[in-house]
Amino acid sequence: MNILVVEDEKNIAGLIKRGLESDGYNVVVSHNGADGLALANTRKFDLLILDWLLPKKDGLAVLYELRQAGNHMPVLMLTAKDQADNIVSGLDTGADDYLTKPFEFAELQARVRTLIRRANQDQGAEFRHLDVRIDPVNHKAWRGDAGITLSETEYRILAYFVRNAETVLSRQDIFDNCWNTPVNPFSNIVDVYINYLRKKVDEPFPTKFIHSVRGQGYIFEERK
Repeated sequence: MNILVVEDEKNIAGLIKRGLESDGYNVVVSHNGADGLALANTRKFDLLILDWLLPKKDGLAVLYELRQAGNHMPVLMLTAKDQADNIVSGLDTGADDYLTKPFEFAELQARVRTLIRRANQDQGAEFRHLDVRIDPVNHKAWRGDAGITLSETEYRILAYFVRNAETVLSRQDIFDNCWNTPVNPFSNIVDVYINYLRKKVDEPFPTKFIHSVRGQGYIFEERK
C-alpha cells in the first residue's frame, strides 16, 4: 500500500513516515501543496494524508482540484484547523476523514486502516437496488438513466443505503459507516445529508426510496 503525506512541518511528516513504514506501508512525503498535487496526479497512491495550511497551494485547494479531476483516492485531512466550520468545509470539499492536531498516532493508524479497507471494498463491480445503480470505482450513481451528482459524503451514504436496502438503519449506523470524524451527540448532520440526498434521488421522481422510520432511523425501499 502506497501513502502520500503532504505536510510542511518536517518533524510531523517524519514521524508519520517512520510510523506508517513500520506498519508496512510505502510512504512518500511532500512539503508543499503544489508538489503534493503533482505527485497525486502522476503516481498511484492508496491514501493521501493532507495538511490544510501548506505553502504554494493550501490543502483545501489540493483536495478540490483532485476531486474536480475525478481522483477518488481516499483523503485524510490532518490539520490544526479544528473549528466545526473547518471540518464541514473539508468534508464537503471531498475529504473522507478529518483529524485535528495534536493527535495520537494510534488514532491515525486506525483511521488509515479504516480508509484503506473502505477503499478496497469500493473496487468491485457495479451494484444496484431497484433503479438506483452505483459505480464503486468512479463513485458515480444513477437513477434509471439519469446521473446523480453527489458529493463524496452523499455518495457514501447512498452506497450504504443501496448495499443495505430494505433494512432499517439508525442514524448511528449511518454515521459510523459513512463518517470517521467525531460528532456532537446532539448534531443533526445525518438528517441534513439525508435531506440533501432526498432532493437528488427522490424529489424528481413519483416513487420515493428514502424513508424515515419513526424512532429508529431510515430505510431504503420502494414506496408510492
